[in-house]
Amino acid sequence: MRQEAFEAENQTLWEEIGELIEDLHRPKRKRRKDLGEQLRFPQYYRRLCSDYALARSRRFSPALVAYLHGLVLRGHPLLYRKQAGWLWRLFNFLFRGFPQALRRNRIYFYISLLTFLLPALLMGAGCYLQEDLIYTVLDEQSVAQMESSYDPANDHPGRSPERGSETDFTMFGFYILNNIGIGFRTFALGILLGVGTLFLLLFNGVVIGGVAGHLTRLGYQETFWPFVSGHGSFELTAIVICGAAGLLLGKAVVAPGPMGRLETLKHHAQEALQLVMGAALMLLVAAFIEAFWSSSGFTPEVKYGVAAILWLWVILYLVFMGRGQGGSH
Repeated sequence: MRQEAFEAENQTLWEEIGELIEDLHRPKRKRRKDLGEQLRFPQYYRRLCSDYALARSRRFSPALVAYLHGLVLRGHPLLYRKQAGWLWRLFNFLFRGFPQALRRNRIYFYISLLTFLLPALLMGAGCYLQEDLIYTVLDEQSVAQMESSYDPANDHPGRSPERGSETDFTMFGFYILNNIGIGFRTFALGILLGVGTLFLLLFNGVVIGGVAGHLTRLGYQETFWPFVSGHGSFELTAIVICGAAGLLLGKAVVAPGPMGRLETLKHHAQEALQLVMGAALMLLVAAFIEAFWSSSGFTPEVKYGVAAILWLWVILYLVFMGRGQGGSH
């Protein structure tokens, strides 16, 4: 590309970046750009650095190189200063990186969702219709513990008798370890050609669906469904996302393509890592809801209303967040 064409194609963007940099150097109360524009700065800065490197490598005019270099120097402390650099990266990840990465790899998400959801629905229906079917996936002790946790006579629904006296904060820590452990194993086993991830998704779907069907058949729906409906939007979706990340790794091993297995695995691992990090944050939110809201004394109607809002929020976030900001589909 000749310099004239390069400048004509990018000059408007450079001017926008320059205006944004000047605005971000102002005190917060005097900034004119809205939050959405400010959050695009990490994306714009990467583009600016790429253009600067290209101008240098192609030996474009010193004036153009100096102009781009000046923008790079002005923008650098905004992104990498110790006080707030991590905050920019976090916002950029939450409002752009994570949802866009999921949409780029949505085919793996759909496969993961079907592998989890279909066995859950079938096993749930089976355990609801057949009394003893639950014992094909759980032993008698586990079933008895589950029944006691959601027995309407239990003062702490969702907690086993031995954990009934523990504080919400203690349970918060327990849920974090449990949820993130499940999510990480679902992702990590993807390295086994994706088969390990598929097995865990299927197994978790069967167990969760079986428990739901069994407890509903016993008439525990007034304690079970209000408890799980709130945090389920974050927890179950995050497990499916971890499954998508695991399948992404498995695909790199099974069908690396022309790049070679190692290079493809490196590329897919970067994408998978974004999915797992986002899922981990969702599991953290799920643990908070489960510990402090799900076991609260609000009526089922209130809990169902909150659950509907949370499910809608998760769906809208994953489908629409970050669209129109580059790299989104």
